[in-house]
Amino acid sequence: MTRVRIKICGVRSVDEARTALDLGADALGFNFWPRSPRYISPDNARQVISQLPPVAAFIGVFVDEDAQRIINIAAQVGLGAVQLHGDESPEFCALLGSIKVIKALRVGRDFDIARIRDYRASAILLDARVEGNYGGTGHSFDWDVAVAAKQFAPIILAGGLTAENVGDAIRRVQPLAVDVCSGVEAEPGRKDPLKMRAFVSAVRAANAPNESPGSEHTR
Repeated sequence: MTRVRIKICGVRSVDEARTALDLGADALGFNFWPRSPRYISPDNARQVISQLPPVAAFIGVFVDEDAQRIINIAAQVGLGAVQLHGDESPEFCALLGSIKVIKALRVGRDFDIARIRDYRASAILLDARVEGNYGGTGHSFDWDVAVAAKQFAPIILAGGLTAENVGDAIRRVQPLAVDVCSGVEAEPGRKDPLKMRAFVSAVRAANAPNESPGSEHTR
């Protein structure tokens, strides 16, 4: 099994970004949904990314945004992928051409796992469904759904992950990556370095039994 990657989402400053990368994050998420407390403007995100070493994936989070605007922002900011966290259709995803797409699907009682097959995405992110919200709620869902979803696509696991439960999540689901936002915050929109450190350490501990001495490790 390959190492489970770490995505820290909702980064809003150079200091937060550098701390996340220094601790071992593989990807950083920048939220371009204006109604989110983690919102960052494309100009500010570009300035943050321009001051970072090229050792991580930079991912833009969008919610029901215009396709051409997503394409423009991806080019302007220097994104490696976009995460569509709204109600975007499979047809909409196809409009983004060669841009790598992570499609977020929110898991609730009526979630139809077969929907995953409709999306031609690089990965599917599974998050908890909370009415009126598009991620970052701190709520989790039944991880058995994520286990079953792996038959259809590479899975990024999100939703209520913290340093206390991410190890269990990894051992149970074995996803491509874990995505954390509120679980490493002091308050919405402000990351806590100690929580980030604890989260990364917990992921490393869960990864350790599956890594051989010569395999790739987090920083």
